[in-house]
Amino acid sequence: MQKASEEAIMPHYRDLNADEITNKASDDVVTVADHASEKILTEGLAKLEPGIAIVGEEASFADPGVLEGLNGDCWIVDPLDGTNNFALGKPPFGILLARASGGVARSGWIYDCLTGRFCSVHEGEGAFLDGERITARESGETPPVAAISLVFMHEEQREAVKERVAPHYRLVDIPRCAAEQYPRLALGINDVSIFQRTLAWDHAAGALWLNEAGGKVARPDGSPYRVNDERTGMLGASSPRLWEELAARCGDIG
Repeated sequence: MQKASEEAIMPHYRDLNADEITNKASDDVVTVADHASEKILTEGLAKLEPGIAIVGEEASFADPGVLEGLNGDCWIVDPLDGTNNFALGKPPFGILLARASGGVARSGWIYDCLTGRFCSVHEGEGAFLDGERITARESGETPPVAAISLVFMHEEQREAVKERVAPHYRLVDIPRCAAEQYPRLALGINDVSIFQRTLAWDHAAGALWLNEAGGKVARPDGSPYRVNDERTGMLGASSPRLWEELAARCGDIG
């Protein structure tokens, strides 16, 4: 991950030409740095565990069949999380990597390209930040701090969140970067988050890391996150208590 950051990502930071940025969708872009980083990570992982499926974000975009790998043993790669920020020449952005089997993330790593902050986790062994075990903590603010992503919700969902959820929290901007949002939920910066789009490369590592840190990430109905689950919607919180409060307020928003 450090090699991908140093060789593929940071040399392009605030130095991208227009032809090095491509629109993937109306609200999403990809850059030459994404592709170069995924190549380095894919090649490295293939040597680490030959024969294991590698589900990379950009490879999956080019060939949706790659997603079949999520059903078995696989690596899950987000080569540059927060690409929209990166393309604008601003933080945050990072790299997300997870190892999964049976549809469940078993290990995960989150690397902040600008600061070198490194989060790591292995199922059942706790969560670590720069090598030190970490316990998630609430911000202690009243009302609690919420980062709520409305980007991928339909209009009825947005209105329901604004009416039933938002008034109970102090709202802050979302970072548009899961590699930043999950650490914020553990470090006493944000208390709760609502995620609508829950793609494996965005959430496999972070959800496992926050859960192992003592926070809680789950579907709104309380079911655990699975990397091969195509449903949308997920809630994250710095503590189970705050998660339960948020889930009760979300109700059947969808």
